[in-house]
Amino acid sequence: VGYEPLPPKVGRNIFGRQVCQLPGLFSYAHHIASIDGKRGLFTGLTPRLCSGVLGTVVHGRVLQESGPGSVQKEGSPSFDQVIKETTREMIARSAATLITHPFHVITLRSMVQFIGRESKYCGLCDSVVTIYREEGILGFFAGLIPRLLGDIISLWLCNSLAYLVNTYALDSGVSTMNEMKSYSQAVTGFFASMLTYPFVLVSNLMAVNNCGLAGGCPPYSPVYTSWIHCWCSLQKEGNMSRGNSLFFRKVPFGKTYCCDLRMLI
Repeated sequence: VGYEPLPPKVGRNIFGRQVCQLPGLFSYAHHIASIDGKRGLFTGLTPRLCSGVLGTVVHGRVLQESGPGSVQKEGSPSFDQVIKETTREMIARSAATLITHPFHVITLRSMVQFIGRESKYCGLCDSVVTIYREEGILGFFAGLIPRLLGDIISLWLCNSLAYLVNTYALDSGVSTMNEMKSYSQAVTGFFASMLTYPFVLVSNLMAVNNCGLAGGCPPYSPVYTSWIHCWCSLQKEGNMSRGNSLFFRKVPFGKTYCCDLRMLI
């Protein structure tokens, strides 16, 4: 959403150019604690924990049901092995995401209601009843499609790039081969997550879009008819990477801060 409770600070970058820097993680954490106390920093923790535990159980169970993975022989795995293992992992992750997405929606809405000082989503059970009463079953899966697409694309990118790096870029004769492979997996995972961040952004926006909270309605957020509409709007505004950094946040080009609305316009 476009809510920015703290105004940007004017400073200069390493090249001496003037830039408008938005507050980072610690500034916002201090702002939330000053209003809701330290308890406010843990808003949405209960559904988030439920999502994590349930997701781990479902992920492990699906992997177990799909049979044992291919035994990796000494040296780099073949491309067929990479495809089989990635497919197994994709099915397990997709199942876990599908089952836990309702908790993800509740978590986001619990946090977003801070903007309008609402108390619509206070408890887990009350939130479930509220969503079902107002939006039906589909309300629990708002933003699911872009989240699934992002997870799948990120997984295939990560494993494919790691296979290419480990097979063609690393020397299999070095003694630290296993360590280097683990590093390459981490680097390619980070790279894949950066490329697929727009899917995460669109999914989160759609989860709170027009849900009756101030943060999901104008003027803080447009009402999107679909996730594709949301994607196209963000792309047109040049905001596809909005929120991808916790610390180094800049005011987007062409945007100004409105003190009355506490948002960028």
